[in-house]
Amino acid sequence: MLPLDNLLVIDLSRVLAGPYCTMMLADLGARVIKVEQPGSGDDTRAWGPPFAAGESAYYLSVNRNKLGITLNLKSERGRAILLDLVKQADVLVENFKLGTMESWGLGCETLRTANPRLVYCGISGYGADGPDAGKPGYDFILQAEAGLMSITGPVDGPPTKTGASLVDITTGMFAASGILAALHARARTGAGQRVDVSLLESHVAWLANVGESCLVSGQRPHRHGNGHPTIVPYQTFRASNEHFALGVGNDPQFRKLCAVIGRPELADDARFSANPARVQHRSELIPLLQAEFEKQPSAHWLEKFNQAGIPAGRIKNIDEVLTDPQVLHRQMVVEVPHPTAGTVKLLGVPYKFSDTPAGVRFAPPLLGQHTGEVLTNMLGMNAEEIASLQAEGVV
Repeated sequence: MLPLDNLLVIDLSRVLAGPYCTMMLADLGARVIKVEQPGSGDDTRAWGPPFAAGESAYYLSVNRNKLGITLNLKSERGRAILLDLVKQADVLVENFKLGTMESWGLGCETLRTANPRLVYCGISGYGADGPDAGKPGYDFILQAEAGLMSITGPVDGPPTKTGASLVDITTGMFAASGILAALHARARTGAGQRVDVSLLESHVAWLANVGESCLVSGQRPHRHGNGHPTIVPYQTFRASNEHFALGVGNDPQFRKLCAVIGRPELADDARFSANPARVQHRSELIPLLQAEFEKQPSAHWLEKFNQAGIPAGRIKNIDEVLTDPQVLHRQMVVEVPHPTAGTVKLLGVPYKFSDTPAGVRFAPPLLGQHTGEVLTNMLGMNAEEIASLQAEGVV
């Protein structure tokens, strides 16, 4: 038994936010059918290198545990097939340009008329209404327009994007959360509903303490490099051989830090004894700490911090993370069979259940890999009918 193994999800989404959302549902056991355009498929199939037997690493990263079919939604027969699938579905996820589904006669209201229990999730750049509705949106653009670049990067450097597509990924997470809430509501009301999620709103929501600080103070947040706007010291430092990360989250931890570095008097200095004072006197404190850290290699300090209960860590490269004993113990790298690559390694599932475990059950599908299976098992089509659809370019 898996947490969501009684659910059927139709996934019309491409690229990252939508596929990440549906991958989360698939990891939890939902039967997810990924619908792609015949001949081309998801844009990310071509986003490489690297590739594994022709499958891009980008595509592989967010499409595990899904069945894959091709369906030309620009054709009348393709739309009719989708409608037949939707009648059996619990959830549909799409991230087409606003108005596209309606132009095909497949808008939310039409699909919910055919299946009143359907939870319809639409993911867009800026939301389904408002002055910017309809604008195209990519993660990179929203990192700029929603403020993330303005608070990321060196203090005196240019606005900088993050190393991972955080806007897309968190939008996918919010979409999955919204879908699960809508399904919970359906269990009480019997009716599905529309879930409207956007990159813009997701980003604004997770501005969290930075956004709230701006609302409370009326002051524009600025870049702090690897430092923290309201906690000091909470940043990277340079040891004698390399940088490391240090996070002192409260005053007792700061007192321990001062003892570890042999400067206990700093904890009683009025400029540094409490966090608000340390924030105010950041420019005075950081050089004092840096001067001490430069005297020993990072391993020395990390061992001392660990013994004292002070949060700190090495700055690891991605290849080091993916071979880390703790990461491997927690099954965050898994290997599964693949129809053309033999086997592929994939990132694991980050939540562990005691009784209904989620997991990576099978690899991302090849383009149209399960078209015949789905049309036969779900819609009762025979080989002749499927061959006709292929000849017409419908599948």
